[in-house]
Amino acid sequence: MRAPALAKKIAALAIAKKAQDVVILDVRGLTAMTDFFVLCSGDSEVQVKAISDGVEEGTENANSAPWHREGGSPSWIVLDFVDVVLHVFHKTTRSYYNLEKLWGDARIQRVVDKPPLRARKSASTTRRKLAS
Repeated sequence: MRAPALAKKIAALAIAKKAQDVVILDVRGLTAMTDFFVLCSGDSEVQVKAISDGVEEGTENANSAPWHREGGSPSWIVLDFVDVVLHVFHKTTRSYYNLEKLWGDARIQRVVDKPPLRARKSASTTRRKLAS
């Protein structure tokens, strides 16, 4: 899987585990260590682990398993896919390290969780009914 597609896949897997504030930093041309960082946050150390485990499992199923996992701290886990590096932070730890500012020259893509199609249709139907 190419790096841009892998970064999006990793972001989607993190969102599936209720990760918050998911961003993809395109650091191509800024560093030789990787092409993309995916950053996300969890509300607790248990959620941080669940997010990283979910991403690891989901990428292994897609034959894109991480090359290395760094989990020395329960509030910050790193999965290294070589061309993409995932940082899963506890929300307070993320603000302390502030990687978005450190890599401020990177192109940033915010990834949001989209509601299921059925929920979007029912919401638009409700808005139309209220407008009538």
